[in-house]
Amino acid sequence: MRTGRGVSAALASGAGRSLTALLTCAMAFSMLQLFLLGALGPRLVDELGISPATLGLTTTIGFGTAAVLSPVGGRIVDRIGPRRSLVALLLVSASALALIGAASGTGFLLAAVALGGLPQALANPATNKAILAAVVPARRGSVTGMKQSGVQLGAFVAGLPLAALASGVGWRGAVWTASGTALAVAAWAMGALPADPPAKETSLRASLVPRGTLAWLAGFSLLLGSGIASVNTYLALFGVQKLGMSASTAGALVAVLGVAGIAGRMGWSKAARPGRAEWLPGWLAAGAVGSALLLAGALLAHPLVWAAAMAVGVFAVSGNAVSMVLVMQRAAPGRAGQDSALVSAGFFAGFAMGPPVFGVLAETGRYGLGWLLVAAEFSAAGAVAFVWAVRGNRPSKEVLT
Repeated sequence: MRTGRGVSAALASGAGRSLTALLTCAMAFSMLQLFLLGALGPRLVDELGISPATLGLTTTIGFGTAAVLSPVGGRIVDRIGPRRSLVALLLVSASALALIGAASGTGFLLAAVALGGLPQALANPATNKAILAAVVPARRGSVTGMKQSGVQLGAFVAGLPLAALASGVGWRGAVWTASGTALAVAAWAMGALPADPPAKETSLRASLVPRGTLAWLAGFSLLLGSGIASVNTYLALFGVQKLGMSASTAGALVAVLGVAGIAGRMGWSKAARPGRAEWLPGWLAAGAVGSALLLAGALLAHPLVWAAAMAVGVFAVSGNAVSMVLVMQRAAPGRAGQDSALVSAGFFAGFAMGPPVFGVLAETGRYGLGWLLVAAEFSAAGAVAFVWAVRGNRPSKEVLT
């Protein structure tokens, strides 16, 4: 097995690229169920007879579970190491996807989605800790952007190839295909990742409340996540119900969002150097406000929805990647998993809170008001980010606590 130092030296080689690809896949599978439920939402509404509000509840259950588990999950990652954590993430993700594909009603579906909250809780702590152990500091921003783009890679896969596959073999067959692929990636992780050091005796009773910079980043992430989750969950359904799109075309909207998110996360994370990184969340939130207004405008000019989906990817979904870069720039030794998890908990709490409120509006067809609500959430996130930046925080002067 290669040591962390050996992997670091090999970053410019195929081994380094393989590590980055593996972390990217892990991030994709950690949240793939979210994008599948959004992209396949019109089919689920028709076949299982669930309402738009219930579709939003699936996101609440999944991310509510992730938010609750994240603080303890981060400490577990710090204790057992990234390799064990990533393999567990992929195996549980495969199980959750298999159960979603077997769902026969709302209760079964919600239980499967709740199980999928565990991979989400492990994803950022495990991948961030792997990067800190294996990647030289000069490359951590770009590698973080690449692996964070895995989330949007999942959006692309759900919105295009899997949605297209669902047209041929049914939505259950598409979800089971994703489950089998997750198992294959778990086997890859077992063989490719360096062995973890012996498990550490770290306390699981440390504070679960973010403080200082962590609190600001968690608050920003909560507000940003509320808006993003509403877009992810209802974009395809909006296209079908209000813009007259077919289910496959509406799924392509999710794919466009995913591709734009990949580019945005890679580009903005690479640009997030100390001294600049703390200002980026605010500016990205400002751009996200524009994307939400474009969605509202699509009710009057339907083609705007494509520009809106792209803008959500470039601006809104990139904010979380920059937050992870900030965490790694400031994390105290041995706390990367815990700190990542506390910020992620805020993001997941936002994902749990946003869709139910939007779902009430979608239930009555008031999508325009819903997109204005998303714009307000993004505006609040930007305000939090700019206030924090103005306070003069500098990575060289502060360590996360």
